Amino acid sequence: MEPDLFTAAAEERQEKDPSSSPLAVRMRPRTLDEVVGQQHLLKPGSPLRRLVGEGGGGPAGPSSVLLWGPPGTGKTTLAYVVSKATNKRFVELSAITAGVKEVRAVIDGARRATGGFGKETVLFLDEIHRFSKAQQDSLLPAVENRWVTLIAATTENPYFSVISPLLSRSLLLTLEPLTSQDLRGLLRRAVADERGLGGAVTLPEDAEEHLLRIAGGDARRALTALEAGAGSALAKGEEEISLTTLEESVDRAAVKYDRDGDQHYDVASALIKSIRGSDVDAALHYLARMVEAGEDPRFIARRLMISASEDIGLADPQALPLAVAAAQAVAMIGFPEAALTLSHTTIALALAPKSNAATLAIGSALEDVRRGLAGPVPAHLRDGHYKGAAKLGHAQGYLYPHDVPGGIAPQQYAPDALAGKEYYRPTRYGAEARYADVVERVRERLAEGRPAPGAGEDRPGGNREDRPGKGGRGTED
Repeated sequence: MEPDLFTAAAEERQEKDPSSSPLAVRMRPRTLDEVVGQQHLLKPGSPLRRLVGEGGGGPAGPSSVLLWGPPGTGKTTLAYVVSKATNKRFVELSAITAGVKEVRAVIDGARRATGGFGKETVLFLDEIHRFSKAQQDSLLPAVENRWVTLIAATTENPYFSVISPLLSRSLLLTLEPLTSQDLRGLLRRAVADERGLGGAVTLPEDAEEHLLRIAGGDARRALTALEAGAGSALAKGEEEISLTTLEESVDRAAVKYDRDGDQHYDVASALIKSIRGSDVDAALHYLARMVEAGEDPRFIARRLMISASEDIGLADPQALPLAVAAAQAVAMIGFPEAALTLSHTTIALALAPKSNAATLAIGSALEDVRRGLAGPVPAHLRDGHYKGAAKLGHAQGYLYPHDVPGGIAPQQYAPDALAGKEYYRPTRYGAEARYADVVERVRERLAEGRPAPGAGEDRPGGNREDRPGKGGRGTED
């Protein structure tokens, strides 16, 4: 049996017994005018309107559409509406369960249907980002020859997850999370509509507000929670979905967070940037989202270790040891107790004084090395332990700092090309203030061991005032 026959059978069952389908399916829009939200895609004359033949001249535009947006924003709905509006066969596949074999079967069926019955096919492929490059390649002939109208959906950035040939042949439509007002209208329609609950129960304002909070812009989640609450209320013989009944039937909201998608990186980035900005409350919020979503605690701990060096550095020298200790603790205890350790560390890092001097220092040094600004190691610093080193002048004249009063030997350590170059520029924040005083005294003492003024003026980097600009970037934007 071809995949489209499965779809047809499902539609037939729904028509015979609508109540057998989930509320989210029963409330699926039948026309573009019934679609909730996404008004930026539904304006008169828009590509989506023209795709379904509105505006005169029949369907126009590419035969492939990519719908990119969060879960529950209407990707499946739009594909279904397009097929209904254009009177085309609707075949739905999921990249989670389907492979090249199933795709080819649909394409072969579409070619037969077009040739034998003049019936074109809409192929809706959900979660296309889960297809490999080879699997996505198998779609190209059907798209190029217009054997099917391909509507593919993804929750991940298609510029990273969809192959370029397919992306270039597709109309990319970006769907936005639904607003509270969008969802409010949808919930009220579902309560009253005969396709939905048909007025069997009422939804008071406090329960409605709770549904909006837990939905997180996801229409499917909102309708699923509404259906659960209505079922519980009716089972109790109640005519109203009270807040208590709703909370009992819907334990909690699923966290809106995709561990394998964009949000994995977006939330991690927001955590680090909140710590960098010293907003402890925002940092704890993003940490909670990662913990609740089941993020690997070792990943979180690694980000905190990076933050300790990148954004705090010597302003609080204990930040890195704390982050390292947290990573070790997390590896040993795991969740749920690891959340306590991560909270402890996140709070400490967010409230610590901040300095990116260490980050800029290594960035500037790397920049010079990559530009070729180096030079031979000074002879007195070279290894003198092997036979013949003395004949080469290696290690001759080296001053052993422990033999010098104050422990600082006035001699040149950097290559000639970098003599006097200053990479580390400490701030006056936190504990780093004392390093600022120390480094100034040390540089003055070391300068006494460099060639007399004028002797190195022609050397690149010989001027102490020749300081590097902001070099290098941190691991976070």
